[in-house]
Amino acid sequence: MSNSKATIDYEKVVSDSKFKALMNAKKRFIVPMTIFFFLFYFSLPVLASYTTVLHNEAFGVITWAWVLAVAQFVMTWTLCIMYTRKAAQYDRMADEVLEEHVQIDRREVS
Repeated sequence: MSNSKATIDYEKVVSDSKFKALMNAKKRFIVPMTIFFFLFYFSLPVLASYTTVLHNEAFGVITWAWVLAVAQFVMTWTLCIMYTRKAAQYDRMADEVLEEHVQIDRREVS
């Protein structure tokens, strides 16, 4: 029976150009989306607390506060779907990096 153990030289991985490209791609997506999320998310409590703009009727008796609140649910689901799709790309990029740097140590175990 054989036992396999994978080893990774993390210093080589960190200096690899493909790994750096992966990290840069993630930053270019995650940072702007996080900023957008927080601005959009906190707009409802800030606007509702410190202005009267959301008190105006949007559709019949429905105010802009309700429209913004529902929009936040839509925004959250949209960002989750977007990240899930991007994560598949990041996973492929990470697999490429690992293929180059994983060394399998196979030893016989009795």
